Amino acid sequence: MLAQLTAILNDWLYTYILVILLIGAGLYFSIRTRFVQFRLLGEAFRVVREKGDGGVSSFQALMVSTASRVGTGNIAGVSAALCLGGVGAVFWMWVIALLGGASAFVESTLAQIYKVHDGRGGSRGGPAYYIEAAVGSRWLAALFAVLLILTYMVGFNLVASFNLVDSFAGYGFFDSRTPLIAGAALAVVTALCIFGGGKRLTAITGVLVPVMGGAYVLMALVMIVLHLELVSGVLAAIFENAFDFQAIFGGFTGSAMMYGIKRGLFSNEAGVGSAPNAAAAASVSHPVKQGLAQMLSVFIDTLLICSATAFLCLCSGVEPDAALKGVPYVQAALAGTFGGFGRWFVTGAMLLFAFTTILGNYYYCESNFQYLLRRDAKRWELAVFRLAAVYIVFLGARMDFSLVWDMADVLMGCMALINLPVIWKLAEPVLAALRDYLVQKKQGKDPAFRAADIGLEGQTDFWN
Repeated sequence: MLAQLTAILNDWLYTYILVILLIGAGLYFSIRTRFVQFRLLGEAFRVVREKGDGGVSSFQALMVSTASRVGTGNIAGVSAALCLGGVGAVFWMWVIALLGGASAFVESTLAQIYKVHDGRGGSRGGPAYYIEAAVGSRWLAALFAVLLILTYMVGFNLVASFNLVDSFAGYGFFDSRTPLIAGAALAVVTALCIFGGGKRLTAITGVLVPVMGGAYVLMALVMIVLHLELVSGVLAAIFENAFDFQAIFGGFTGSAMMYGIKRGLFSNEAGVGSAPNAAAAASVSHPVKQGLAQMLSVFIDTLLICSATAFLCLCSGVEPDAALKGVPYVQAALAGTFGGFGRWFVTGAMLLFAFTTILGNYYYCESNFQYLLRRDAKRWELAVFRLAAVYIVFLGARMDFSLVWDMADVLMGCMALINLPVIWKLAEPVLAALRDYLVQKKQGKDPAFRAADIGLEGQTDFWN
């Protein structure tokens, strides 16, 4: 009964309610910022290279949010969209990413404006912090923090752990003991990472994410080069299928448009309120800098990694088929060109994507745990919280949590239902900060922010 109810709620949220809200938010913020995701794209690449002043750099915060966004769904989810919705789904994923860039900019800039000191010379923040500071609702902020912890540390990390271990299921050495052994090993490695604190986590994801993403994109490029004669046909099919309106209106929920929209929204999470928790930790001279940097995470996730999966599959010559949906289609595409190596490559990619997702998800949760405490956590409190996170990873490796997956999706949907109206209401401080940034750039300065410059004197913990 609970499973059926959760599935129905999940379907309604992601097929109707959130699709409309997230696309509407992307359009609204694109127009209000005068399409900041396009006109300041070059500036976004520039600021992400800045070193910072010894804290978490803009690049490291970007890699944490990308670690959480880029997961097994970038492989299995894109494959399912192609096999069930058709190749036109790729086009609609691109559209959603381009719109989502504006939402990511707004929520991450807000997280920077309203971030707080963390007691260790750094900062933390996110939706819970800007909801209380700017909206004045402690209970709503606390609800958001609880939902985020349940969604990311519990729900999504249970599933990521299971997916990581399950990627070995097709090999001869896999038996009943494998999940136990692999789960224990994964829990130990996770503990080594998260018990080192935020700086260790940002350092690890700052290395793993570029290596992981770079290798995966490189494999897609090799596939394209080896089948160059198919590329024009693939591009033509993407656009033709994307605008097959007879198919779209004949069965919208199963069309390429809907599968592409849902895959894009699932994957980039722009507007959901997750990435701002990483954005707030960055040490930058102006909030807009990290807002611009976080736009890139959406583009990396969808325009780069999701597109890599799509072209890797479609340029292989293996036709998408409902019977192959998920990882099997990607494995079949690579095996057709690279043999056994292709299958191992997919397994390795799944391993790295799932592991970095676990780290990125946990990073989001620690600052929300401290928000609920209303102070810096004591050493023993953090130790208990981290041990709980490690145990969840161990538990997830040994079970299939299909109900937990659906419940986590519903909880993430509830996060979005809280975050979207808030960032809509708080758009004005972001727009004022953007104007302030552009004025300083025009004067030839390296922009530096003061809350008083946009009428927020005394209303923020930083920037005074």
